[in-house]
Amino acid sequence: MIIKDKSIISDDWVVLRLAETDAPESVNVPAGRVIVPLAVWLAQRDALETRAELGAELGVWLQSDQRAEALQGDVERFAVIAVDFPRFGDGRGYSIAYHLRNRLHYRGELRAIGDVLRDQMFYMQRVGFNAFAPRAGKDIHEALKSLDDFSEVYQASSDEAQPLFRRVER
Repeated sequence: MIIKDKSIISDDWVVLRLAETDAPESVNVPAGRVIVPLAVWLAQRDALETRAELGAELGVWLQSDQRAEALQGDVERFAVIAVDFPRFGDGRGYSIAYHLRNRLHYRGELRAIGDVLRDQMFYMQRVGFNAFAPRAGKDIHEALKSLDDFSEVYQASSDEAQPLFRRVER
């Protein structure tokens, strides 16, 4: 189960994670809806594009130390782009999401995966995430509530182009 567009839904996507011994160019990508690591996309691009042309849906995920610009010109190919949060304190994924939405104009599903906690989700939503896979063992219903923690935002971001002082009539 994941949260997508403020609803809890069943998730039939598989996130492909590589073992340390796996080489991106030779790892077997299973059939079905798969979210592959960026390294696999870059190494097996031709084969994965052929799968997509045959109707297979494809997603890609980025590690927090990778740049959104690596997908420049390719974002429209993916039904899902996920960003991995390896630990709670690693905020680089926020910048990746913001760049995907605002610089690369990605409009599909943008999913937060990894160490995703309730406390972060409102802010993740602000920079462009619309889907969340909360950390295993956490109450998904409580996590869903976090998306409405605040009724007003002060700063401009992906979800609100104008800061509060520009939105308020004086």
